Amino acid sequence: MSYYVRQATDTDAERINIINRSALGYDYPLGKTQHQLELVLKRPTDRVFVVCDDADGTVTGFLHAADYETIHSGSMKNIISLAIEDKYRGFGLGRLLLNAVETWASVDGCEAVRLVSSFSRVEAHAFYLHCGYQLRKEQKNFIKHL
Repeated sequence: MSYYVRQATDTDAERINIINRSALGYDYPLGKTQHQLELVLKRPTDRVFVVCDDADGTVTGFLHAADYETIHSGSMKNIISLAIEDKYRGFGLGRLLLNAVETWASVDGCEAVRLVSSFSRVEAHAFYLHCGYQLRKEQKNFIKHL
């Protein structure tokens, strides 16, 4: 089997929605996923990459990343989400997606790619460490819904 990475289009919303639900546990309505994807794809600061099965073009995983600027460090790209459909895990597809965002970061002159990962995603942590990412700190994540 072989796979390729491309930038997402709005027609990928249904597969992204399915992968969000099955791989990450996010039960978000398809219509809202479609709307959000359309917004994100219009932003020059964001990229959504999908990894596809070369045989039939099926989207098997995705990565959403965006510019990350602070006043305490240089420019970075922030991985907001990365998910591979369960039956496609273990084929190096996550690494292909990381390569895509790392290339984008390098071309843009960024000094790093960063991400946060839930405490419970132990397998993901091992994957990121294996791919050369370093655990920098542990923190709590807060939100206030408006």
